[in-house]
Amino acid sequence: MRKNIVAGNWKMNNDLAQTETLITALKKQSKTSDAEVMIAPTYTNLWQAFQTLRDSDIEVIAQNMHFAENGAYTGEISASMLKSIGISTVILGHSERRAYFNETDESLAKKVDAALENNMRTIFCFGEELSDRKAGNEEAVVESQIKNALFHLEADAFKNIVLAYEPVWAIGTGETASPEQAQDMHAFIRKTLANKYGNDVANSVSILYGGSVKPNNAQEIFGKPDVDGGLIGGASLKAEDFYAIVNAF
Repeated sequence: MRKNIVAGNWKMNNDLAQTETLITALKKQSKTSDAEVMIAPTYTNLWQAFQTLRDSDIEVIAQNMHFAENGAYTGEISASMLKSIGISTVILGHSERRAYFNETDESLAKKVDAALENNMRTIFCFGEELSDRKAGNEEAVVESQIKNALFHLEADAFKNIVLAYEPVWAIGTGETASPEQAQDMHAFIRKTLANKYGNDVANSVSILYGGSVKPNNAQEIFGKPDVDGGLIGGASLKAEDFYAIVNAF
């Protein structure tokens, strides 16, 4: 059975004191759904966040990692480094990483391999630009991103992969794909997986929606049959809003 997941991507926000304040607020919230809850602070605060939350039901995850185990990659972090401080899930392929840091399907395939080799769970992100959707190419773009980065894997690998569809035009813009648009794309993604790996794999993979999910639209989006949760940006920086989304299931 697929898991419902709500993951908060804090991006480049919150210093140590702000991280501690937000975590304290998160711990005071009541959880009424069965969704897995994750937060992704910045690298500098991962260890402190992990230590503070290690006895809670909130998992601390990473926003990114490098594909190499070690070497001359100044400023980068490896999977084994993350594992050494208790981090076992990583977000890969976020649209901002693709846009600002020129990450490609090929480099992301190597990152996914490195994560899996280190027994890490991957939240793999993908999605189309506004120009793609206006041209009617959104399915082709999404299919290409998934195939290029993931379809070299064996079916068993998908036990450790969560997919996150994020229409780029709906990230941080206040625009949101309609629940129907989200469902249509999630169903297409699941069909794409089924065509390659069969229905058992396709129906076991959680697919999250990422794109301006807020307390006032989460329930309708999460109510769609192929939407298994959300990758939350701005709303994850406010404890009450984040848990309103968690409890939207």
